[in-house]
Amino acid sequence: MLFSLLDLAPVPEGSYIPQALKNSTELAQKAESWGFHRYWLAEHHNMPGIASAATAVLIGHIASQTQRIRVGAGGIMLPNHAPYMIAESFGTLAALHGDRIDLGLGRAPGTDMLTARALRRGMGHGDNFPQDVVELMEFLGPDDPEQKVRAFPGQGTQVPVWILGSSLYGAQLAAQLGLPYAFASHFAPQALDEALSLYRRSFQPSVHLEKPHAMIAANVFAADSDAEGTRLRTTMQQAFARLRLGKPGKLPAPVDDIAAHLEPHVLAGVNEALQVSATGSPDTVQAALSNIIERYQPDELIITGQIHDHQARLKSFEIAAEILKAA
Repeated sequence: MLFSLLDLAPVPEGSYIPQALKNSTELAQKAESWGFHRYWLAEHHNMPGIASAATAVLIGHIASQTQRIRVGAGGIMLPNHAPYMIAESFGTLAALHGDRIDLGLGRAPGTDMLTARALRRGMGHGDNFPQDVVELMEFLGPDDPEQKVRAFPGQGTQVPVWILGSSLYGAQLAAQLGLPYAFASHFAPQALDEALSLYRRSFQPSVHLEKPHAMIAANVFAADSDAEGTRLRTTMQQAFARLRLGKPGKLPAPVDDIAAHLEPHVLAGVNEALQVSATGSPDTVQAALSNIIERYQPDELIITGQIHDHQARLKSFEIAAEILKAA
């Protein structure tokens, strides 16, 4: 089973965006040496704790600082962009870095409504998502001299396109188009079982993919002990709670007792959203990841984890890589 890594280029409290980008570069280089198959970055906007807003720019930088690992978007939020512009951007990335670039597409704006308006694409494009996906793939597909509008760079690059989602909508679309599918189970696992089932039974083979390829996401907070792993996890619990409450900020430092910092109903909701996680010592994380893999039988597992301290984050992903290589 392939295993990959999702990074949001986190900006911890007490730090700044330039350092966050340096941290992500180091993480990508180490992820390559640890055996991760892909390194994906996600598009978010108006969030002080996430530095990957200009996703294609950062993908290009990360690809230039690595050699073998696939680098891509998990994902680009298609409603924010004209398909033609995405084709040119990712066609350029493919021209520079060859067959190492992935393009995952999401249907959400990746931000709040006011910021979505600032992106100048409006909020009426969600219903056009299937058509936009098809249009984008045509711009990346075989060059047709008869086509009046072509993407240069873009045409002929065949950059692999993924459909991302956390509901049945994306699963059905990926199946209909014969594309790989990635489910955002690291923060929205409620429909995971049903979405995987729908995708697998409805999949239509295509020129892109002969059989279904399903990726699921899991949070990992690995450390020397269960107590330390649990403490590391409190950073993401706080950050997720603040996001839900409309108060996003830089990535908070961990705390000893999360229950003392979040209201019980807020904490319960956060824990439900983050239930697809592996937290604790190497043995505990190994058992949790084994359970996740056994239950969902993914073709690929992509792990993530918002951890305040950069060195602790590196160690957590290194522990996870050792576990997954032996799985």
